[in-house]
Amino acid sequence: MNRVFEPFFTTKQLGKGTGLGLAVTYGIVKMHSGDIKVDSNADLAEGPTGTTFTVTLPRHASRDANSNQFIS
Repeated sequence: MNRVFEPFFTTKQLGKGTGLGLAVTYGIVKMHSGDIKVDSNADLAEGPTGTTFTVTLPRHASRDANSNQFIS
């Protein structure tokens, strides 16, 4: 699970996905001073049974008037 946010990482068959969705999502969440976590309850005997992604974002971010940087 430690590679799930890497660009072009996919578990799908060839030609069925680019592997960019979670990498892009991770970048957007981080740009907004947030965090994203993954929890998978995959069982080696049964295979994957479900995955939960938790996105946490700050309630309020203000923009510094002298720059394009957000301050949270």
